[in-house]
Amino acid sequence: MRILAIDYGKKRTGLAVTDPLKIIAHSLETVETSKLNDYIDNYLKKEDVEEIVIGHPKHSDNTDADIFAEIKNFQIKLEKKYPDLIYTFWDERYTSKMAVKSMVEAGFKKKDRRKKENIDKIAATIILQEYLQSKQNH
Repeated sequence: MRILAIDYGKKRTGLAVTDPLKIIAHSLETVETSKLNDYIDNYLKKEDVEEIVIGHPKHSDNTDADIFAEIKNFQIKLEKKYPDLIYTFWDERYTSKMAVKSMVEAGFKKKDRRKKENIDKIAATIILQEYLQSKQNH
């Protein structure tokens, strides 16, 4: 069973997933948010997923970002459609900055680092990796 991570955005959404043993997070895809539900439906038909981790955008003072209401609404609809899955919100502060930094360290060309879709799916991977590490520490 895998864990799917979602870095939800108004235009694009980054997705990451674990291996079946839930050890390693890797980037999956960046999809237009308008097509996200269809993508998830198709993915869940093909893969065994037990949990969905959704990035929870917060301000530095720990208050919810404005988009969180939209994300929460998305999660509620997803939970109605797939009630057997576990849903977890995970603090996603600084993951986009971390994604850009990791792209620099990995030697991505500047034009590839500017592509938002790369940042989105790497941010989703960072969210998932942090979540996995927190579970290992408990």
